[in-house]
Amino acid sequence: MKICILGGTGQLGHELNEALKDYDVYSFDKLDLNITNPYKCFDTLSRIKPDYIINNAGHNDVEFCEEKKNLAYEVNTKGASNISKINEELKSKLIHISTDYVFDGKKASPYNENDTPNPVNVYGTTKYKGEIEVQKNTDRYFIIRTSWLYGVRGKNFINTVLNLSSDNTILKVVNDQIGCPTYTVDLSLAIKDIIREGDYGVYHCVNEGCCSWYDLAIEICKVKGIDAKISPLSSAEINKKAIRPKNTSLNNNSAIKLRHWSEALSEYLSKK
Repeated sequence: MKICILGGTGQLGHELNEALKDYDVYSFDKLDLNITNPYKCFDTLSRIKPDYIINNAGHNDVEFCEEKKNLAYEVNTKGASNISKINEELKSKLIHISTDYVFDGKKASPYNENDTPNPVNVYGTTKYKGEIEVQKNTDRYFIIRTSWLYGVRGKNFINTVLNLSSDNTILKVVNDQIGCPTYTVDLSLAIKDIIREGDYGVYHCVNEGCCSWYDLAIEICKVKGIDAKISPLSSAEINKKAIRPKNTSLNNNSAIKLRHWSEALSEYLSKK
């Protein structure tokens, strides 16, 4: 089986390469294959003739997207449109990585796969429009919404807390944004399961359970035995251009489950 990974060098891309190593994997970063260039993408992918295309490429820096709206649209929306059209022409199967930020955060409980998206910032809007393009252009798709990713590659919240914290240090952390921390190792294995046995459609793939960034910081320090002072901070106290939804926790209603976030976090931290 041939699998092409677009966005193959970041946190998730790195783990996808590892999880899918038993297959014939072609992995590209944006320098190798930019999804905003449909002609180059078609030329490359048509020569490979992949069974699956995993579109993990995109701008996911929320503040960057707010400041560079056109660039966010070109990659997150137009890029998704380009790849989904190519997927249809090649008769491949498309796995498109999306986000919890397609929701407005106003729901009092976790979001289900069939809840109506209503993004509140540019990042979420461009990603949701990307989902629409995928659904419009091909029937052979798996849209995977995930959230709060961390792994061995790139920047993430867990590493930031570890770098900033030590005994008796004081950290101020947002306590009014709720989500599902998700380990890229677990997500990659879930995607592998979807390739083997999943039905087309929308998936919420996150580690079970939810917490605030504040709760997560406390758990990080607890597991690592760091006696830091974690102080709660409201979203209103942070000077950010992009609005952050308050609750983007996701229900995973598929048969493919991920373990609880605290268990996954403990495994990740044991390697740090």
